[in-house]
Amino acid sequence: MSIIVKFFVAPDDTAATSTFQTGPGPAFESLSFGKFDPEEAVVEWECLLAGGDFEDLVEAGEPRILAEDNHGGCVVFAISPGLSTALADAERPRLREIAASWVQLRAKEGEIIDVEIADRIMSDLATLVSSACRQGQGVYCWVA
Repeated sequence: MSIIVKFFVAPDDTAATSTFQTGPGPAFESLSFGKFDPEEAVVEWECLLAGGDFEDLVEAGEPRILAEDNHGGCVVFAISPGLSTALADAERPRLREIAASWVQLRAKEGEIIDVEIADRIMSDLATLVSSACRQGQGVYCWVA
């Protein structure tokens, strides 16, 4: 479980990778969360929002890791186009439904996530993705 999770907007993989050591600074539009595994979450969210199979997405290389400290340090990865599209297209009631489903999914694995926090994560991330799409940029995640 990660302590710091920052989703952020960047023009490309190179700019996103530049955040590896210190995280996205004020030059990047971002959201900060914590205490969940975002690498697993983005795959689960894509399954819940767009359909698909968890193992198939992982075998396809999701999430796409751009930089990683193999000693348990920072990770930077890209949000998939499928998840980005699904988030940008989702209406508020659908995001609430997905948040509730994600909370139930995590509870089955013994992880407790507050429904209100999950709802805020989904809503705020959908807003961030929509902003990135309007700018022709991508959404990435920095984890420490």
